Amino acid sequence: MIQTPSQTVTLEEFLKLPETKPASEYIDGKIIQKPMPKTRHSRLQGKLIDTINQVTEAARIAYAFPELRCTFGGRSLVPDIAVLRWENIEVDENGEPLDDVLIPPNWTIEILSPEQSSNRVTGNILHCLKYGCELGWLLDPDDRSILIFQPEKQPELRQGKDELIILEGIPLNLTVEQIFAWLKMRE
Repeated sequence: MIQTPSQTVTLEEFLKLPETKPASEYIDGKIIQKPMPKTRHSRLQGKLIDTINQVTEAARIAYAFPELRCTFGGRSLVPDIAVLRWENIEVDENGEPLDDVLIPPNWTIEILSPEQSSNRVTGNILHCLKYGCELGWLLDPDDRSILIFQPEKQPELRQGKDELIILEGIPLNLTVEQIFAWLKMRE
């Protein structure tokens, strides 16, 4: 993550700034730009979004959004994947989703990039949980592990054939091994 100079801005000032690519987040008065996703990150993000939405969208259970800005609790975060329960997706008079999401995702998923601070990303997941998020995942492609966060519970490290905890109500069974197997694109 790239941090801007130490001048602090308010959340309201930050939200008026133009979006950056890659996205910037507002954390504790500072603007921090996320690193540009690389191939493994993008592959895992795309496969997870597709897998989740295949079982949730038609049944109107939830929807997984890539890089969705969520502003709540004094921060403005952009999780790699933000899963919102269907009933939490606010829509306009045309039934289209509102652009501004002012609640935490129900399930936040972050994929660690080599140049990212694991503590900063973990801090974002913990912030989401503090404000009502039900589940957080932190994927580490380098050591093929997933750290699972739930409110008021110790984080759990899952590896190999370990089954993953999925957001309640989503009929999906995944193991750590299955997720990281998506990285293999040739035999």
